[in-house]
Amino acid sequence: MKPMPPLEEIVRMRIVHRVPGTDRVHVDRDRPFKGASGGVLLADVYRPADAVAPCPAVVLVHGGPVPAGSTPKDMGCFVSWGETLAASGLAAVTFNHRFYGAAQLLEAARDVEDAVTWVRSQAVGLGIDPSRLALWAFSGGGPFLSLALREGAPVLRALVAYYAALDLREKPPGPAAPISDEDRLALSPAHHVESGRRVPPVLVARAGLDHPFLNATIDRFIAVALARNAPLEAINHPDGRHGFDILDDDPRTREIAARTIEFLRTHLA
Repeated sequence: MKPMPPLEEIVRMRIVHRVPGTDRVHVDRDRPFKGASGGVLLADVYRPADAVAPCPAVVLVHGGPVPAGSTPKDMGCFVSWGETLAASGLAAVTFNHRFYGAAQLLEAARDVEDAVTWVRSQAVGLGIDPSRLALWAFSGGGPFLSLALREGAPVLRALVAYYAALDLREKPPGPAAPISDEDRLALSPAHHVESGRRVPPVLVARAGLDHPFLNATIDRFIAVALARNAPLEAINHPDGRHGFDILDDDPRTREIAARTIEFLRTHLA
């Protein structure tokens, strides 16, 4: 396997997929959406440069745990995805939430829910159509897709998961995390799909070289979704690492990225 770059390099890395017009998008940075312990949580809103009507929007949910007080929305990954989605005709919202450790999972889940509520309540001023939203989670942000699956909100028209943890019911090896079994259920997308709730169209991208335990959560989600005959699209990058969209500059990564954009445009149209 290729060696991983140092962390300080990873946080600056942009996605390998390129589309024209990313230098012309409109960006509204550092909008406060929630007061929180230790300060205010901020969001950035990316819109197409030539948008004259409210745009459908993709809310991007970063993973974790992240260091307390960090600003993942400013990472190269999320900046470049925001620009790429806006250049593709969609609005994008990136934001910081407080997933600083397993003990903060529920707190972070409330932050994600409040971010979506903020986008909908401020949609007119943000130039966003509040009835056409998608939720896209990365890595440790996967459990927060439970928000859409639990409530079946029709305004959340599509879900995307990139190398994301999608089932917390099976505990990982090592010391037990401070999460109750009840909370593991509440934060397991696979559980909500299995329970028969409404499932919007969902695209899952899996990294073949990712950690086996994380991939097992994805595989369980896929199996449950197929058993439910849910509107699922699963894509595997057999040579992809965790974070393949920034780490693996190859045709399969670009294919997955292009398909993800088309998936979102189709279901938010």
